[in-house]
Amino acid sequence: MGLISNGTTIFDAGAMSAGFGGSLTLIKKLTADGSTAGLSFVHGSANVVFNSTFKQYMFTFNNLHPSSNENKLVMQTTIDGTNFNVATTTTFMVAYNRTSGGSHALEYDTSKDVGNSTSFYSISEAAGSDNDQSVCGFMHFFNPADTTFVKNFWLRTSTDHHGDFHMINLVSGYVNTTSAITGVQFKYENNNMDAGDICLYGIGW
Repeated sequence: MGLISNGTTIFDAGAMSAGFGGSLTLIKKLTADGSTAGLSFVHGSANVVFNSTFKQYMFTFNNLHPSSNENKLVMQTTIDGTNFNVATTTTFMVAYNRTSGGSHALEYDTSKDVGNSTSFYSISEAAGSDNDQSVCGFMHFFNPADTTFVKNFWLRTSTDHHGDFHMINLVSGYVNTTSAITGVQFKYENNNMDAGDICLYGIGW
């Protein structure tokens, strides 16, 4: 599979050759610094598009670094562009291996999934704040502007854990509303992000 870029749009050459291809259109890139409490992508704000223009959107998480140790990356959505508190249910899976070896597992983590919660919810394990530790990954969000169905999403994050574990998380869930979702906010649970960026893409078919 190869990727071809024309500057703003990335084409999946492998998928296109198979006859069902799409493209990724970069909509917005937000970069964290030492004072960033969270990164918010709200439709109509700062040239963000998050509506019926695309049936599917993708966020990429690139070396998001917490300003303090043992911090989970969390998220929530909004229907009014201001309040990030829409009821959501998730399933949270984790696989990990310790840097020194000898401690590894693949499991369903019931401590991090949520049921119809309006609070911010975990999408990664607790990241370390060492200079070489961060969270990377991506999320697919489906039909945010739909007013018939609840809104589904799934994501995968790779975390350099504060306890010297490497962890991968698979999280899927749905936002329990038939109202249009107009934005998403990402932040660290207990402190700021001081480095890294998140990119929002629209997926065209």
